[in-house]
Amino acid sequence: MHAIQTLIRRQLSAAWRHRWPAVLFTWLVCAIGWTLTFMIPNQYEASARLFVDPDVLLSDIIKTNSSTATQLDTLQRTLLSRPNIEKLISKTDLELDLKGPADRERLVESLANSIRIQPQTAKLFSISYRSTSPRLAYDVVKTMLSTFVESKTGNNRIDLENAGKFFSDQIELYLRQLTEAERIRAEFRSKYVDLLPAGDGGVSRMEAAQSSVRSLEGQLQDALSRKATLTKELAITPPTIVTETDPGGSGGGGGGRLREAQRTLQEMQLRLTDSHPDVIAQRALISGLRSGAISSGDAGAGPRTPARRVSVVNTTYENLKIKIVDNDSLIASLQRQIAEGTIERDRLQDIARGAPGLQAEYLNLNRDYDVLRKNYDDLLARRESMRISTAAERDGDKVKVQVVDPPLVPQNPVAPKRIVLLSGVLFAGIAAGIALSLLLVQMDQSFHTIDDLRGLGYPVVGGVSMIVASVPFMRQAAGLATFAIAAAVPAVAYAGLLVKLLRSGAII
Repeated sequence: MHAIQTLIRRQLSAAWRHRWPAVLFTWLVCAIGWTLTFMIPNQYEASARLFVDPDVLLSDIIKTNSSTATQLDTLQRTLLSRPNIEKLISKTDLELDLKGPADRERLVESLANSIRIQPQTAKLFSISYRSTSPRLAYDVVKTMLSTFVESKTGNNRIDLENAGKFFSDQIELYLRQLTEAERIRAEFRSKYVDLLPAGDGGVSRMEAAQSSVRSLEGQLQDALSRKATLTKELAITPPTIVTETDPGGSGGGGGGRLREAQRTLQEMQLRLTDSHPDVIAQRALISGLRSGAISSGDAGAGPRTPARRVSVVNTTYENLKIKIVDNDSLIASLQRQIAEGTIERDRLQDIARGAPGLQAEYLNLNRDYDVLRKNYDDLLARRESMRISTAAERDGDKVKVQVVDPPLVPQNPVAPKRIVLLSGVLFAGIAAGIALSLLLVQMDQSFHTIDDLRGLGYPVVGGVSMIVASVPFMRQAAGLATFAIAAAVPAVAYAGLLVKLLRSGAII
C-alpha cells in the first residue's frame, strides 16, 4: 500500500512539473475546436403535415397491405418519384447551380435522400427538408406538396382510365392464355381419354376395365362352384321314381296320400339338399306309406286291393338338368366377357406403360389451368371494383390529400447543436491537457527520489532536499494564482460563448 501511495505521489509531482505545457495544449485544443464549431453553417428545416387517405388514394385499384410501414413506403415512392423531383428542381433555384447531367443526377439522389417523410398517425404524415438557406428549405417542401397534391387531384381520373386500360389488356392476355390452356387440356384428354379419370371425379377406363375383369373372374368362380354342386346333386338324383297306384279308388285312399308326399319331397329337393333333415323325414314318410307301416286313414273301407307299381319321371332330376344347362350358359358368357375385358385391359395397360408420366403431366396441365383461371377471375373482380371506384370518383367527393399544416420559412436553425459541441470541445481540451501531462511524465528521464538514483547500481552518498521555506510565500502564491487563472481561461471562454449562444436563441 505504501508503494502505491508513493507511486501516485511521484506521478502527481511529475505531472505538476509539466502543468504549463498541459494548460497551453488545452488552450490550443479549445481554440481550434470552438473555431471549427462556429464555422459550421446553420441548418434550417422547413416541415409540413399532410393528410393522406390510403384506403382511397393508395388502394383504389389494387388493395395493398394496410400496415403503416407499407403505406409509408408507398407514399415515399409516390412523393419522391423522379418526375416529382425533376419538377422540384425546375421550380426552385437548385437548377441554377447545375453544370451538367452528372450534377443533376447527384442532386436528384441527394434530394431523394434528404427529404424525410415520417408517419405521425395512420393517415397523417410529416414532410421535412433541411438546408443552409431557410428560403430554400421552405421552397423545397412547398413545391413538393403542391406537385404531389396537383398530380393526385388533377390526374386521378386519368389514373383510373389508365388502370382500366391496364386491366382490360391483362384480362385479354389471360383470356388468350386460358383459351390455349383449355385447348391443350382438351387435346390431351381426348388423346388419353382411356387412361385419364372422368371429368366428374370418377375412375378412368383402365381402372374400370381392371375392376370389371376382377368382378367377372369372381362371378366365374362362383358359377363354376355352383356347377360342381349341381353336378353332384344330379349324380345322386334318380331320373325316375316308382309310385304305387290305388286300384280301389281315385284320390281319397292311400295312393293319394303317397302322391302328395312324393310331390312335397320334389318341392323340398328344389330348395334343400338330400342331407337336410326335412328331406330325410319326408323320404321316411314315403317309405312308410309304400310298405303299409303307416295307415292311409281309410277307416270304413272294405277289403284292400293290392297296389300297382308305376315308374314316373323325377321332376327334381329334370330341374337339376335345366339348372346345369343355364349355369353352363352363364359360364360361357362369363368366359367370353372375361376374354374381351382382358384384351381391353391389356391394351390400356400397354398404353399406360408407354406414357409413365401421363398422370403427372395431366396434373400439371390442370394446375396451370387452375392458376390461369384464378388470376382471370381475380382480374375480372378487380376490374369491377375499379368501375365502382370510378363511379364513386365521379359522383362522390372524398378527401384523398389535404395539407394540414403548410410549411413556413424557418427563423431559427435546427442544427448544429452548438452548445453541445462547445461543451464537448471543452471536455476534449481538458482531457487532451491531462493526456499530454501524463505523456510528458512517461517521457521524463529525471530522478524524483534517492531510491530512483540508487536503482542505477551506483553508490549514493546522500541528497539535498528542497527547502520550501526559502521560497517567498508571495512568490508561491503568485505562481499558484497564475496557474489557476491560466487553467480557468477555457472555462471562462466557454461561459462567455455559452451566454452569447443563449442570447441568440441557439438550440441545445
